[in-house]
Amino acid sequence: MDLSAVIYFCRSYIFYCRSLFFFFLKDDMKEYSGPSPAELLEPLFKQSSCSYRIESYWTYEVCHGKHVRQYHEDKETGQKINIQEYYLGTMKKKDSDFLKLSVCSQVPTKNIEGQLTPYYPVEMGHGTQCSLRQNKPRFTTVLYVCHPEAKHEILTIAEVITCQYEVVVLTPLLCPHPKYRFKSSPVNDIFCQALGGSPLRPQSLSQLDREQEELLKPSFSSSSERDQRGSREDTPPVKEEAYTSTHKPLTVGGQAQVTVGTTHISRLTDEQLIKEFLSGSYCLHGGVGWWKYEFCYGKHVHQYHEDKEQGKNIVVVGSWNTEDHINWAKKNVARSYHLKDDGAQKVKVVSHFYGHGDVCDLTGKPRQVIVKLKCKESESPHAVTVYMLEPQTCQYVLGVESPVICKILDTADENGFLSIPS
Repeated sequence: MDLSAVIYFCRSYIFYCRSLFFFFLKDDMKEYSGPSPAELLEPLFKQSSCSYRIESYWTYEVCHGKHVRQYHEDKETGQKINIQEYYLGTMKKKDSDFLKLSVCSQVPTKNIEGQLTPYYPVEMGHGTQCSLRQNKPRFTTVLYVCHPEAKHEILTIAEVITCQYEVVVLTPLLCPHPKYRFKSSPVNDIFCQALGGSPLRPQSLSQLDREQEELLKPSFSSSSERDQRGSREDTPPVKEEAYTSTHKPLTVGGQAQVTVGTTHISRLTDEQLIKEFLSGSYCLHGGVGWWKYEFCYGKHVHQYHEDKEQGKNIVVVGSWNTEDHINWAKKNVARSYHLKDDGAQKVKVVSHFYGHGDVCDLTGKPRQVIVKLKCKESESPHAVTVYMLEPQTCQYVLGVESPVICKILDTADENGFLSIPS
């Protein structure tokens, strides 16, 4: 444990602040005598298991311990399916034998979403020849990363240099090995103690709290509640019940210490986010690779690419029309259920139709998309998964999963229309 402190002066007031840093090295120092990472991944390599990532044009196939393939299918009505494909890397027999013997004493790490993450690399050469590199075979490194709840899905795939690729795969199989477990960054508490007759809380901090409270309560509070808040203007309005801190304050020398910590999003902020989502002003974004997607509820679905020189290229995949959706819902399932353990029905997916997109060059007809809304459990209200499929030419399915949707799925009526929960 390391302790550092500072004397903080604020408008003639004096505060003694200290931060506690804890370092836990015990787990890392333990001797590990279990299976090697290659042995932990061996069940995945032995079975005929493949993971897929579907993007706007290409589909990526990772058959673990066998090959990485990139392909696109052209589906013309009444005609044979044409497949355009490239093998980005394959695993030969001698490569797989070497894999069983390889042991990394120095575990490599990669910055994934802002965190240095340990991974186990598997190299695959012998891919399709690359004309841009003097017909050298394509080459891929698959990075296996521990994630206890994963199902061997592809997190990212990137062409790091011409015809050389890097694939990140999440798997629970590596997690038993201590060197491959994800290490979260510690959050350190800061404790401040008033000195020399100074108030327990700086007045500027109390003022900031009052301003934040007003921002969090724009239109949901009644006039009587606003009057009551006005009468309490001289007292600190922040209560632990309304702002539950992730860190509890300590008591030192008989004085309660002010804890500077992260607060959870409040109920009112949740309601405001849902209100903005249903009004179409809060849009969800996602997608990996060349194309990204924007979904604005009750407005549109856009596919776009941003270029530093040429700006933003937008394709309208679908636009909202209430009458068109109702006609579609009469012939299709707009609201599907699943049975809970107690036998009760719960809405699982809500589907909406968006038509009148940009005209497709291949069909001469406007693009259209079915948006499937699903719940995504997450501590962050802004976590979102957006993916697009193209089962038929210029006819799309957009999957949207977000915590914002969880609280409103059960409000869906027979047409799949959502509303603010009561």
